Amino acid sequence: MPSTPLGFTGVDDSSTAHPNRHSPRAAGSGPEHRVSRRAFLKTSIAGAALAIVTPPLAPTARTQPVIPPKPRRVAGPKRTYALEQIRKMRGGSQPHLMRCSDGGYYVVKFQNNPQHRRVLVNEMLGTGLAAALGLPTAPTCPIYVAERLIELTPQLSMEMPRSWIPCQSGMQFGSRYPGDPRRPNVCDSIPQWELHKVTNLWDFAGMFVFDKWVCNTDGRQVLFIRETDTSPFSRVSYTAVMIDQGMCFDCGDWKFPDAPLRSIYYHKEVYKGVRGIGDFEPWLSRLESEINLQVLTQAANEIPPEWYESDRPALDELLERLDRRRRTIRETVSAVCSASPRVFPNWRRSVREAVG
Repeated sequence: MPSTPLGFTGVDDSSTAHPNRHSPRAAGSGPEHRVSRRAFLKTSIAGAALAIVTPPLAPTARTQPVIPPKPRRVAGPKRTYALEQIRKMRGGSQPHLMRCSDGGYYVVKFQNNPQHRRVLVNEMLGTGLAAALGLPTAPTCPIYVAERLIELTPQLSMEMPRSWIPCQSGMQFGSRYPGDPRRPNVCDSIPQWELHKVTNLWDFAGMFVFDKWVCNTDGRQVLFIRETDTSPFSRVSYTAVMIDQGMCFDCGDWKFPDAPLRSIYYHKEVYKGVRGIGDFEPWLSRLESEINLQVLTQAANEIPPEWYESDRPALDELLERLDRRRRTIRETVSAVCSASPRVFPNWRRSVREAVG
């Protein structure tokens, strides 16, 4: 009797009557012979598979899944990162124009600027409140500047009285540049004879109300966006954007040393149209009715705590004083206009006509 092949166990009951059918080489074409061949192949493959199966993992390894590390949040709610320094800008806080991760360009002010760390608070809080009054401002957001970028960019530095120091890394203030730095369509001043081409000239009156409310101790800073239409005459117009609120609240002192001629735009012709208190509407009414302590607090909650060194009581006191000042803003504006005939030349004339 031929020997049984390796791995064959014999599953056909008729194998005892036909011993030669145990061998896959046995001749025959019946169904019993074909079943035996399939059984032989199955058992051979199963035996080979058992020889190469790896032992199961230990129970402890299977019960401990690999958990990826949670990403660290480093750039605030908008996650805007500085990617490249374009150039240094003018100004006492020594800001830098930078290209950022959202595709825009931002004027970035750093925490260790020569003026004060609180300048960043003034910028973000002041710009947000001006926008709430409906005034034209540039969008703002915190900008994260990596330490590696500062190391690779020697131009990112601050000029101090006796030395140069690198700009501080971390969260900084960013004001979006209202144009393309590669196109000369943005300027910080225009000739006096072109002021009539400014399409939103009346916003200077609204910004005067804002500056008196927050006690801006600097002159009003403005950017003009130049636009040219497609007509055959190529008419030029400008749109004013109010920028630089860093000197609100008396810079880092957070006080209110009011003075009539502070925060005035140097081209006083923009105020010639003001004849009475009604010309400061709708900004006066918005400030009196739409701004309150809750709105001020919500705006302040968006400010990174490191900008005011986590001194929340000082920030809350500033907000409370702002809330009290808005209630007397109408009287403040009227008194300043009456005391500044060179800035508001038509104010006295309108008052005399009303009295007469």
